[in-house]
Amino acid sequence: MGSPPMIDGAFARWLAARAGQALLALRAEMGFADAGALKSAGDKVSHDLIRTELAKWRPGDAVLSEEDEGSRLAWAAEVSEGAVSRLTADRVWIIDPLDGTREFAEEGRSDWAVHVALWARNAPTPHGLVAGAVGLPAQHRVLGTDYPPAYPPMTLEAATSGGARTIRLAASRSRPPVFLTDLAEEVGAHLVPMGSAGAKIAAVVTGEVDAYIHAGGQYEWDSAAPVAVATATGLHASRIDGSALKYNEADPRLPDLLVCRKDLASRLLAALQRHSGVA
Repeated sequence: MGSPPMIDGAFARWLAARAGQALLALRAEMGFADAGALKSAGDKVSHDLIRTELAKWRPGDAVLSEEDEGSRLAWAAEVSEGAVSRLTADRVWIIDPLDGTREFAEEGRSDWAVHVALWARNAPTPHGLVAGAVGLPAQHRVLGTDYPPAYPPMTLEAATSGGARTIRLAASRSRPPVFLTDLAEEVGAHLVPMGSAGAKIAAVVTGEVDAYIHAGGQYEWDSAAPVAVATATGLHASRIDGSALKYNEADPRLPDLLVCRKDLASRLLAALQRHSGVA
């Protein structure tokens, strides 16, 4: 195989696609009889591939990965020889090699993803993300900042509800925020259960749903790549109190976020103030 694209956005897409191909091959090889073994193998295969390619093609950049304990520790330098601490680096790749291990290990499910994002110190955006790609291997597509999708159309349900617009909210299958049911009732929303964070934000990007709200605890790698793509598409992305999302922080916990169509942002943020406990 030849050299990958050198432009960061295209490189992120290439890397997410390669990891996705490896994960699909692993699924086919191992089957689904032992979900635990498949989850562990998937995390390792994708992480090792991404880390190897980053070391080869972006050796001067730091990495923050869910599967690399050394890169998560804010007070520690990178464990690989010659690497720089992510907190002093100018460029940091924020990756989730397998977002949605539960769904990956369930036969027939396609709502899992691979996240590859690049944070840069001098980025012109508040979140600092300058490139990103979300691979959806089982859906045979990659969404990336190099060719961001067009701004999503209104969902069919919202468009045909005769003025009483029904908002479609992507919700966690396993741990939706406890206040989300009350919020959905207030704004006239329909909850759509989905798997990984990447799959849910991708559904907002493509117009399958109108918004995604999360307040159950996440980390930077859960949202960096999908937020990069969503904002490149022109969508709203923020904390649930309306403040800016920030990445490559000393503490990588980023517990909540809202990604939605811009025309819904003020309405959803106002409802979040009433229902989520944010001041």
